[in-house]
Amino acid sequence: MSALLELKNIETYYGPVAGIRGVSLEIAQNQIVALLGANGAGKTTVLKTISGAMWPQKGSVSLHGRQIHGSDPDVIARLGIAHVPEGREVFPFLSVADNLKVGAFARRDSRVADDLELVYDYFPVLRDKRKLEAGFLSGGQQQMLAIGRAMMLRPKIMLLDEPSLGLSPQLVAQIAAIIKRLNEEQQVTVLLVEQNATMALAISHFGYVMELGRVVMEDTTERLRSSTDIKEFYLGIKDQGIRGRRRWKQRKTWR
Repeated sequence: MSALLELKNIETYYGPVAGIRGVSLEIAQNQIVALLGANGAGKTTVLKTISGAMWPQKGSVSLHGRQIHGSDPDVIARLGIAHVPEGREVFPFLSVADNLKVGAFARRDSRVADDLELVYDYFPVLRDKRKLEAGFLSGGQQQMLAIGRAMMLRPKIMLLDEPSLGLSPQLVAQIAAIIKRLNEEQQVTVLLVEQNATMALAISHFGYVMELGRVVMEDTTERLRSSTDIKEFYLGIKDQGIRGRRRWKQRKTWR
């Protein structure tokens, strides 16, 4: 199966400092792909490079085989890539309904009202609070609003940056269930950046692990869950037999 979204040897810099170095990813259509790593690993930079918020100095980003790197964010959004940034970034002084309508800014079809109802079906609390200014929502409700706003674009692929950040375990479970439903029911491809590896690996099909701006491991999530490194450093499962080994000493298992 050819990739819906493909990154080849991407290098993106913050001034003279490399944020990501030689990153290559393939995101297959209708899959949820997890991108794991500690703070500063380069995960957010990958998403910003895809969505056009940052331009790479080297490498290429392709959507359905069409190179899109170097395009402005609004152009990339119109091509069907929706970016839900870390921290939600809702418009606090606009109502919930108006925040959602902003997500459809690039559309010229007649189905916006239908999709607004679809968002309300996925997030009933947003229907109840549709006239309320978004700044008065709880953190979990703002995360739902940010995902709902991305849904209004009718995206081919959704880039989610730390959707579980700062949420209670109950809300994390709700958000994970919504992401899975979007993938299964609406056929939305998802690139999911998460530090909550347990949640990410539970709902995704494939995963990449980043450290220091590079991809250091990639495989199906079933195999990643059984990896000794993933168990110890991301799932908190200790294996007494591997103490003293370097963290990423073993080779990648995916080919």
